Amino acid sequence: MPAPAAPAPCPAAPAPAALSAPQKALRKLGLVRPIDLALHLPLRYEDETRIIPLRNTREGQTVQIEATVTACEVVLQPRRQLRVLVEDDSDSCELRFFSFYPSQQKTMSVGARLRIRGEIKGGYWGRQMLHPVFRLAEGELPTALTPVYPASAGLPQPYLRRAIVTALGRVDLSETLPPGAPPPPLQWHSGSQQLWTLREALMFLHHPAPDVALATLEDHSHPAWQRLKAEELLAQQLSQAQSRHERGQLRAPVLDGGAGASEVLDGTPLFKQLEQVLPFTLTNAQMRVVAEIAQDLIGPKPMHRLLQGDVGSGKTVVAALAATIAIDSGWQCALMAPTEILAQQHFTKLIGWLEPLLAARGLSVAWLVGGQKKKERAAMLERIENGQAALVVGTHAVIQEQVRFKNLALALIDEQHRFGVAQRLALRQKLAAQGMEPHLLMMTATPIPRTLAMSYYADLDVSVIDELPPGRTPIVTKTISDSRRDELIARLKLQIDAGRQAYWVCPLIEESEALDLSNATATHADLCAALPGVQIGLLHSRLPSTEKKAVMAAFSAGELGVLVSTTVIEVGVDVPNASLMVIEHAERFGLSQLHQLRGRVGRGAVASACVLLYSTGDNGRLGEVARERLQAMVETNDGFKIARRDLEIRGPGEFLGARQSGDAMLRFADLNTDGLLLDWAKALAPPMLAQHPELAQRHMARWLGGKAEFLKA
Repeated sequence: MPAPAAPAPCPAAPAPAALSAPQKALRKLGLVRPIDLALHLPLRYEDETRIIPLRNTREGQTVQIEATVTACEVVLQPRRQLRVLVEDDSDSCELRFFSFYPSQQKTMSVGARLRIRGEIKGGYWGRQMLHPVFRLAEGELPTALTPVYPASAGLPQPYLRRAIVTALGRVDLSETLPPGAPPPPLQWHSGSQQLWTLREALMFLHHPAPDVALATLEDHSHPAWQRLKAEELLAQQLSQAQSRHERGQLRAPVLDGGAGASEVLDGTPLFKQLEQVLPFTLTNAQMRVVAEIAQDLIGPKPMHRLLQGDVGSGKTVVAALAATIAIDSGWQCALMAPTEILAQQHFTKLIGWLEPLLAARGLSVAWLVGGQKKKERAAMLERIENGQAALVVGTHAVIQEQVRFKNLALALIDEQHRFGVAQRLALRQKLAAQGMEPHLLMMTATPIPRTLAMSYYADLDVSVIDELPPGRTPIVTKTISDSRRDELIARLKLQIDAGRQAYWVCPLIEESEALDLSNATATHADLCAALPGVQIGLLHSRLPSTEKKAVMAAFSAGELGVLVSTTVIEVGVDVPNASLMVIEHAERFGLSQLHQLRGRVGRGAVASACVLLYSTGDNGRLGEVARERLQAMVETNDGFKIARRDLEIRGPGEFLGARQSGDAMLRFADLNTDGLLLDWAKALAPPMLAQHPELAQRHMARWLGGKAEFLKA
């Protein structure tokens, strides 16, 4: 290979042992390529471009002064500290350091001229600075603001600044926007009608002029920031559009529910048979969504659809009807859920609805989870491989290598955001040997706000069940301080005496020194003592599988009055007789998670309540974000409104689960405020891919690197 034009100071691919601590820290932050460093933007800026006379400083102001050391001593009272007195031509200031090194003490020897930056504090003895930044007063003052970058242990700011300056000198920042493309809806360069180039924007943001309004840098409204946001959103939309195009080239089984290997003897399709035996009537929304799915399945291209529905809207029956279309066509279907409890709930429902109908055809529903006995698992694997198991329900065990489907045509993934990208891709590979890909229906009970769906699910078709089945009772939500715990337990006793059941959810399993939160085991013991004669169950993720099943079965059968649990019951649990949900330390949960937990009650005809039990801590106050969350829960039961509020509070990374989303979160753009930029990127991406493919590939490589694959899962 030819040598690069501007070689790096270290070898291109050094052995891990040869890396210095700062180089290792750079790699840990993902700062490997020059463009990675160029796009590593400052958290904030320090103004070291001017010196402020001490007499002009105000208390609370962060300033840079230039002064001479007049005294430097270590004092031991009231605690060991370094006390340094400095003076400029206008006044004096005391510097205090509670941790310091001999080298620092030497630099601040009497007579030294220093540049010192810190926050001015007033006091009885005059001006003070605590632990200011200082250096010898040498050289010219900088002409731009000093950037302060996100860093980590072992990565000093001076080293990071030098690395970024070097990268900016080497990186290719040539324009990738197509000639003649409509400009993004940005602010214009002051005094000019020219749009900021990417190079201009990056150079400015790394070293902004001292007269810039800092507020526009902090809130990312400056035109330079706007240009970067537009580029980032375009890269994401290009990746999504390319993914949709590539999927359009793939082939999937045509599932028309016609005469296949499982043709019905009496001529009635399995789909119709299931409709007839359901103990309820489908809502209009469910029928519309089933029709959208059926339309996808009759095509030769793989369906890639997201099914959204609020808690209790009936997504499982939609999944069952979709499965019958695949089975009617002579193919297999798999349903994968993130937890064994949720998978068990699906399995129980599907067995009840489908097993009698499938048995008449010599088919069955298979169950596949991690903790199965060897003999049972072997039997299931054999039924799956020979096609006798028309529907397979389970956890991530469904995608393991030893699971060989005869002809998988439809993959259903529940709570898909809780699976890793690699797991979702593995399920789609199960038909690769036949040169095809299964149809994919992903389900979520966490409604996705429109801007988030446009951004992260742009390559998906979206179906929404926006109607709850009739007969669902509204849930009353109340917030109660932990100080009224005894009152709440008395209310709980009345519910149980009336023949009702309740959940009590805790955030931890056992004691934690790091977090002073109520835990499931302690709460279970407390409630057993407070409610003698009441059967109280305990459920958490560390219990063996058989114990989990036994506890859930006892609660479902009405044998337990109260179920103390961690968030393993967040989704999928359906016990109509449970009418009270208590969520302990509710201030520590995300809004969507609170909504999911609340959805475990209100499933019967009796009025239900959700109590958000909160703790105010030592200061007697709830934090602002916690108060917003709890207030939103009290005000609405609408999952879509709650999801929008949750997105505003937490941002897309935490909302979707950054780890599960392949670290493909937006770094700069804000979906709450950058809707116009997102619309622009979404409109430009398809024609750019078609007419300027080289520019599109360069743009994606620059912004996404190896992350593009994650956006396709």
